[in-house]
Amino acid sequence: MMGIDHFKLLITVTAICFLSCHQAAQKRVIPGRPGSIGIIGDTADVQTPVKGGVVLIGGGGNVNGAFQWMLERSGGGDVVILTASGNAGYNADIDSLGKVNSVETLNITTRELADNDTVAHIIRQAEMLFIAGGDQSRYMQQWRGTKVNAAINYLLQEKKVPVGGTSAGCAILSGLYYSGEGGSAVADSVLANPYDPLVTLYNNDFLHAPYLQQVISDQHYLTRKREGRHVTFMSRIIQDWRIFPKGIAPDEKTAVCIDEHGTAKVFGVSKAYFICTDTLKKPELCEKGQPLQWNNNGQAMKVYEIPATATGNGSFQVSDFDPAKASGGTWYWWWVENGQLKKKAI
Repeated sequence: MMGIDHFKLLITVTAICFLSCHQAAQKRVIPGRPGSIGIIGDTADVQTPVKGGVVLIGGGGNVNGAFQWMLERSGGGDVVILTASGNAGYNADIDSLGKVNSVETLNITTRELADNDTVAHIIRQAEMLFIAGGDQSRYMQQWRGTKVNAAINYLLQEKKVPVGGTSAGCAILSGLYYSGEGGSAVADSVLANPYDPLVTLYNNDFLHAPYLQQVISDQHYLTRKREGRHVTFMSRIIQDWRIFPKGIAPDEKTAVCIDEHGTAKVFGVSKAYFICTDTLKKPELCEKGQPLQWNNNGQAMKVYEIPATATGNGSFQVSDFDPAKASGGTWYWWWVENGQLKKKAI
């Protein structure tokens, strides 16, 4: 009969062996795959039936329900993770949530690597793509206008696979985006001066996700109190480009999952926001060195707040931002008085 101490030793050794094998699989690097910093599964390409979709995650941790939503749409094919930070941790996280042919992380840190044919080919073969967090200005500077850029847009527009991003990866998925060059803009500072040098905005020159051409996203929303800076970004877009943008903003550990028809649900633990602007309600004052004024009698922006659940809650039609089609949340008016963001439930 095995003694208790021997049994404990056996369990410990088994656990260590399992962990070592799992980590080895995560870190397995295949020669001839530039940028690859780890792969789990088979490098042989498979082709599975896919359904398109876009996932915007607010950073701060994984949203397993959103990953499972993407995996189901991938048909169990090949998953590619893109990063510039050298971390392959998503491999094991995603592999544990569903059956896939492979999960591989590509660490793309230079424009030379982003213009590599093999790297672009690996991305094009994916049935699911996820862009990790980090610094979106690095993604913009190193990937924009490269073969990697073209490969991601191929997945979004032609192959139509599920594509998601968290934090910085979320930021670059909207057509209108904030680059974060020079440092992170802070709400109070940019509300006091919408032309603060840290307000660096770009218009549809990078990724082209369905339904997001006129959208600007923001992340870590409630946790870092970013509502005011997001509204400032939107005021600048109106002032500078005469575009009345829409906003989508998930908080941390929260995901907005948008299906192929443009219908969004909210997964996770916090809330997400959908901001509607009106062409008859532009900012009254958006000038350098002056506090933002976007009042319109306390009704400048109509905002829908949807609380998240683990299995997905609410519905919002991102395809047209039609308020009549929204469900599962609460409507608010948002406005700005003398550089101060105000909110009121409708």
